[in-house]
Amino acid sequence: MLRDPAGPTEPGPITSWVLTDGKAGDENQCLGVATALGMTPEIRRVRPRPPFTWAMPWGPIDPRERPGAHNSPIVPPFPDLLIASGRRAVPYCAFVKRATGGRTFTVFLKDPRTGAGAADFIWVSEHDRLRGPNVLATLTPPHGILPGRLAAARAAPDPRLAGLPRPRVAVLVGGSSRHHRFTDADVSRFQAQLETLAKGGAGLMISASRRTPDALKRALAGLAATHGGFFWDGTGPNPFLAMLALADALVVTADSTNMVGEAAATGRPILLFEPQGGHPKFTAFLNGLKGKGIVHPFTGSLVGDPYPPLNATLEIAAAIAERWNRHRRALGLPAADLAPETP
Repeated sequence: MLRDPAGPTEPGPITSWVLTDGKAGDENQCLGVATALGMTPEIRRVRPRPPFTWAMPWGPIDPRERPGAHNSPIVPPFPDLLIASGRRAVPYCAFVKRATGGRTFTVFLKDPRTGAGAADFIWVSEHDRLRGPNVLATLTPPHGILPGRLAAARAAPDPRLAGLPRPRVAVLVGGSSRHHRFTDADVSRFQAQLETLAKGGAGLMISASRRTPDALKRALAGLAATHGGFFWDGTGPNPFLAMLALADALVVTADSTNMVGEAAATGRPILLFEPQGGHPKFTAFLNGLKGKGIVHPFTGSLVGDPYPPLNATLEIAAAIAERWNRHRRALGLPAADLAPETP
């Protein structure tokens, strides 16, 4: 949380923004870091139009989104802390920094592609090349699956899941993407492997995504109905956190580094289903987790042992807090310590 030791004579609460172009993956990473810092930020979304998008991340912001323009996403007062992600957000982040004379502390998640000077603090994945004194690289990405949230979900288990037989297995399913494709053969293979797992007595807790092919969604729903598992069809509260909290193991499709990174925060074995395709960065990420004994190939059986939860969000938040406090002191700003969540 944020603390202001000087009390009410100092300026009001510390303010923060999360700034992206609205992509769920980028925004969720930013919100996860903000939550770990104990903050509830304003969500700001940029929507630049051509030709300005063509030059991003290097080009200027769309003049139609400058302060003073109708529906500008960066209307003052500017925040004390700005957390941004996505190439379209890069010039907006820089604009706010200049507009405040450097007072706003800027954080950028993922490689901005314009160098380490794009923000006061930058997080990148280990497989990215960017390095610098203000750059932190970690194996897994930031997210909102924090230790306190998992503990609360275990203490008050979702009644839709609590009665399932053990071992309970969370099945986190993505779908076709720019680098991966679920062929008919992949769907059949995945269904058969999950069928084997269910027949062995595992309680399946299944969640699909917007990218999941319809044929696979139907197969997953039928599998849960046949074997007494749970399939989230989009109705009722999202059970994603509860599934992670209650899982003895997790089956995860390899098309999303975010999903695999969230699973690694549980400390439970991850069984990886790999559809067609791939990318060198995905391979480097997965190999790093395999080397730590966290990820194993999924073949229809449970393998692997528990491990200390791997949660880079806390490391990222601690690094931001240290640099934030140094930034405040250097500018002679009122003391306001960031105290991030700890494991």
